[in-house]
Amino acid sequence: MPIAQIESLDSQGRGVARSPEGKTVFIDGALPGETVDYSVYRKKPKFEQAQVSRVIKASGQRVTPRCAAFGRCGGCSMQHMDANAQAAVKQRVLEDALQKLGKVTPEILYPAIVGPAWRYRFRARISVRLVPSKGGVLVGFHERRSSFIADMTACEVLPQHISDMLVPLRELIAGLARPDGIPQIELSIGDTETVLAFRNLTPLTDADEQRLRDFSDAWQIQVWLQPGGLDTIYRLHPVDAPVLSYSAPEFGLTYAFRPNDFTQVNVAINRILLRRAMQLLDPQPGERIGDMFCGLGNFSLPIARRGAQVVGVEGSQPLVQRAAANAAANGLAERSEFHVANLFEATEDSFAALGRFDKLLIDPPREGALAVALALGADAPRRIVYVSCSPSTLARDAAILVHTKGYRLKGAGIANMFPHTSHVESIALFERA
Repeated sequence: MPIAQIESLDSQGRGVARSPEGKTVFIDGALPGETVDYSVYRKKPKFEQAQVSRVIKASGQRVTPRCAAFGRCGGCSMQHMDANAQAAVKQRVLEDALQKLGKVTPEILYPAIVGPAWRYRFRARISVRLVPSKGGVLVGFHERRSSFIADMTACEVLPQHISDMLVPLRELIAGLARPDGIPQIELSIGDTETVLAFRNLTPLTDADEQRLRDFSDAWQIQVWLQPGGLDTIYRLHPVDAPVLSYSAPEFGLTYAFRPNDFTQVNVAINRILLRRAMQLLDPQPGERIGDMFCGLGNFSLPIARRGAQVVGVEGSQPLVQRAAANAAANGLAERSEFHVANLFEATEDSFAALGRFDKLLIDPPREGALAVALALGADAPRRIVYVSCSPSTLARDAAILVHTKGYRLKGAGIANMFPHTSHVESIALFERA
């Protein structure tokens, strides 16, 4: 069995080493500075992918994984590494992406935004599968490198009451008329309410629905059903339950949302990220600020609360409606407006049609904001705060902003939105030179 010296971690949290033949080897479960035995599970002409078989010399950053399913479950990939060290690794991933892909270097590296390392995940897609060979229904996340469902009875990143629910959910679904008709459950948790939205591929019987109502009452949660597309989702029980909502106490804001709306998974980190974004953006009364990919108003509302006029743009009509409703509910309707537009197809003309902005906040999905960056003209905002969930697309867009649009990358840093995973959330500040 080959032995390797681990040089670094890659963007997926894998150890990077060299094989005896000189090929790059990406090794799951290995940490920088370690000496390990490994077994290869995939060979390519220029690299190999492998799994640690034995740690010969352990890193000082290695810790005992807290979750019994770690190594099998694909939900976490870095539980074997100290949580503070994880944040440092993600900072390095961000720096490397900016330098190597974007050819840009931030003038300041912001301190990492960190929060609770466990029980933080308030949103999740939980998979369900009937597996007679494993005793019936499995409920949880996919196995690592597999479409199979991990046989897990608890989860350390889900809130305790959801972790405690995993085995009862198996029993609930196993008792339905068609247990193979529920492929997934969408978890959404607000400040006071918990929703489980069951995707039902087949109609439920009256007895099935009663079982779900009884489960709802027993666990004090809301049960929703989704028999078709996203627009088919509805509350089954209790019918008069409060709406889902999360708050940003620092800004005196409450956001209502539906279970199929996009919200951040980590409420604690989101609150700190809002603070950091407002510090960098510094909204002032009299300014007109654009919020691109505004969603249900996560950043728009704090901007308006600070006294600026905010213009939110989002591709989803339901989210735009939710943003406008949230602005009105928080007394900010007069300082906000929201528009539906496909920002992935933005042009200089379509962006100019939104009017002049003093500043801009951009919070795109993983695809980034390439079209928006290219659409900025001579009258572009003097300051841009860019919140990213992909270092590679942030680096690509940063290259355009710095090398062709006249901006300086004043600073950048990570927010550890997903502890124990390789996911890197970040925030960057650009200013016109």
